Amino acid sequence: MERLSGLDASFLYLETSSQLLHVCGVILLDPDTIPDGYRYETFKAELERRISGVPMFHRKLKQVPLGIDHPVWVAADDFDIDRHVHRMALPSPGGDAELADLCGHIAGIPLDRSRPLWEFFVIEGLESGKIAVFTKMHHSTVDGVSGANAISYMCSLEPDAPPLESAPKRHEQREPGDTELFARGVVANLTKPVLAAKLVAPTAGVLTRTISRARSGTAMAAPLTAPRTSFNGTITGHRSIAIEDISLEKIKEIKNAVEGATVNDVVITVCGGALRRYLEERDELPTSSLVASVPVSVRGKSKKSGSNQVSTIFSRLGTDVADPLERLAQVSEGNTNAKDHHKAIPAHTLQDWAEFAAPRTFGLAVRVVSSLKLADSGPVIHNLVISNVPGPPVPLFFMGAKIEGLYPLGPIFHGAGLNITVMSSETKMHVGVIGCRELVPQPWKLTEKFPEELDALYAAVKPAKKAPAKKTPAKKPAAKKAAAKKPAKRAARRNPADIG
Repeated sequence: MERLSGLDASFLYLETSSQLLHVCGVILLDPDTIPDGYRYETFKAELERRISGVPMFHRKLKQVPLGIDHPVWVAADDFDIDRHVHRMALPSPGGDAELADLCGHIAGIPLDRSRPLWEFFVIEGLESGKIAVFTKMHHSTVDGVSGANAISYMCSLEPDAPPLESAPKRHEQREPGDTELFARGVVANLTKPVLAAKLVAPTAGVLTRTISRARSGTAMAAPLTAPRTSFNGTITGHRSIAIEDISLEKIKEIKNAVEGATVNDVVITVCGGALRRYLEERDELPTSSLVASVPVSVRGKSKKSGSNQVSTIFSRLGTDVADPLERLAQVSEGNTNAKDHHKAIPAHTLQDWAEFAAPRTFGLAVRVVSSLKLADSGPVIHNLVISNVPGPPVPLFFMGAKIEGLYPLGPIFHGAGLNITVMSSETKMHVGVIGCRELVPQPWKLTEKFPEELDALYAAVKPAKKAPAKKTPAKKPAAKKAAAKKPAKRAARRNPADIG
């Protein structure tokens, strides 16, 4: 038995039929690399073997009586692989559009809470000859980093090599009875006033420092200051999906050419530029910058347990700036302030306060927001979520099939019906976009702007690159001195923050 942390449980409490809080992914595979060839039944059997000892794939929820405490994870003794791994085929011609439509449909279906909270869909019939695996895992059991780690149980460095992570030995666990869970819940509730008292002083200190930073102009972007766009409103349970690849090598060249810039700075700048092009094309570009919520991993910094070990910062995307190099400068400076601001907040703050999450209160709040369509008017907390998940720097094989693309897809929320998540691989940055179908009916119109914006930023950075020094003949020392006096082209100042 393992009790869910408050943060993990909050993803259950905030979920409704329209606000679905599972995280998804599209994995494109080359079946020709599988040593004995691809067969679905063999593929499924090997997957079952590799996850046989991994707890997150074999646990399900058990509720505490009267809901007085967060649920617990217990072993799913009735686990059946056929309830979690499904086979599907695309309609002709099996192109990107058909794949996106099918994945969007699957993403809009809630997970069954009576079973382990994950599903894989093996999709055949792609025009390219590849196979796609669409993954769904509930946010209560994984965050971005742990979700990527979960995939490592199925991946290897060679087609016939053992997986990167070996499944741990499974231990038989006693399932607690309702009386025991109720007693534990009572004790947990009795300690909450003490915990609240301990949190008041540190939180007050954080608020004081935040006000001071806001006055000095060094605070992160403030929530509730975002402009309204077409994807900021009440969401439905329908989803639209699009995927795209951009050059990781170009991103790194830009980062190396601009002093102090990070890969994450460049990624957020490209996102801002792509959104600017998308909104401008729709004749709805706001005069002020969009604000994104950016999840930040606190693994290794927080001493709290739980599947989700994240915090959040808010970042301005520079969508009000036409020049891509100037946008990078603004994003980079903003990320520096955000990183410094975030460092001043204890890593476990969000996890501590989430312990007070209450299922009835959270559930009622979401239903009120949805039924009254409160997200359609009033201040916008943030425009969208942007997440940068570190990926493998080397080729990986999923059940023997070479991974050609790995596109993560995060959840969307009332008021912010768009999510952009990126993951790096060998030479590519894989971009996954998911939105509410009613608010973002054509996400391809956004993803196609990413290569365009990256090329524009790359072209803008080129003049700022330092030219290689010319060799000067030894017999002309005076020329050497004169050349040394020539001012080098100055690279734009950037911040050293890396919040990805």
